[in-house]
Amino acid sequence: MRRPRGEPGSGAPRPTERATCAGPGESCFPSDGPLVCALEQERRFRLPPKPPPPLQPVLHGGQGLEAALSCPRFLRYPRQHLISSLAEARPEELTPHVMVLLAQHLARHRLREPQLLEAIAHFLVVQEAQLNSKVVQKLVLPFGRLNYLPLEQQFMPCLERILAREAGVAPLATVNILMSLCQLRCLPFRALHFVFSPGFINHISGTPHALIVRRYLSLLDTAVELELPGYRGPRLPRRHQVPIFPQPLTTDRARCKYSHKDIVAEGLRQLLGEEKYRQDLTVPPGYCTDFLLCVSSSGAVLPVRTQDPFLPYPPRSCPQGRAASNPTTRDPAQRVVLMLRERWHFCRDGRVLLGSRALRERHLGLMGYQLLPLPFEELESQRGLPQLKSYLRQKLQALGLRWGPEGG
Repeated sequence: MRRPRGEPGSGAPRPTERATCAGPGESCFPSDGPLVCALEQERRFRLPPKPPPPLQPVLHGGQGLEAALSCPRFLRYPRQHLISSLAEARPEELTPHVMVLLAQHLARHRLREPQLLEAIAHFLVVQEAQLNSKVVQKLVLPFGRLNYLPLEQQFMPCLERILAREAGVAPLATVNILMSLCQLRCLPFRALHFVFSPGFINHISGTPHALIVRRYLSLLDTAVELELPGYRGPRLPRRHQVPIFPQPLTTDRARCKYSHKDIVAEGLRQLLGEEKYRQDLTVPPGYCTDFLLCVSSSGAVLPVRTQDPFLPYPPRSCPQGRAASNPTTRDPAQRVVLMLRERWHFCRDGRVLLGSRALRERHLGLMGYQLLPLPFEELESQRGLPQLKSYLRQKLQALGLRWGPEGG
């Protein structure tokens, strides 16, 4: 008589018992038994031992700084690491190569760190005799880009001596140095005399960098016109002048999908109408504006097509003479420029405009344009187009602007 499964004597394993037989390819012994453990230990002994991981060299000071700056992923906690590595470095470890890497890193990532920038300025002063203008242009780059004038008192005298010594050797490097100093409003007269001389201009005309140098010289000439009334030296001849920034800057084009320009344009279109503003208009001597309005003396926003949207340049030209020759401009109109201040227009983690942005706004103001900044914090806080239109209305009304039937 067959016993039911699971009853005593039926041959079925009890819950507390471990199976002693298994299917094909499986061990019939307990997995934690002494025999299985001995076989497993013998198998491990037969395997070749794993080689130990290679010892990573311990990097200190200048070596650690160079290694960190050479790593493309190094941007998580850069400031304190860079500061500590720089502090640990011995003077002989701070080579031009390492300091150029540091300068490029700060400029590329918009890191306005005074301790690091002061260290670059001090290095430049101490190593003046060993540095040529091609290296100096890279060391000076972050100061102009980050809108930072160092406290090092010999910074400017040192650069003036280097420019006097190297100006004729590397024309592009010379102009690059002057561009950085232009952003800092520290242009040396002696260097300007040299780059505006007929010999220098004729020399660069036949080089591969002729167009970019002419553009930089045009900007320097604008800075002389607007910011250096005491300059009496040579100027860039009109036939060599080209538009400075005839289109939106590269960073704006690269980040256009993150920009607020499209929604601001739609807000202005619904608020004012398409005929009462111009977008991306380049005004003499070549600055691209975000949005430009023409406003009468009574505050009415005028159709742009009925006005000359450009203010005369140079600004010392008599605007009254132009108005008298054109009956449609008897009421002199004020030009209002709406300036988008996007997040990437500032130094990282701060409220300091990058040098190129500050320069453009400064020059437009000196030419007579009234600026209306639109900061990214305010634009990002608007929820939807209706709220943005209300925001723009408040901004324009705060300037005394009127539009619609009562405003023209």
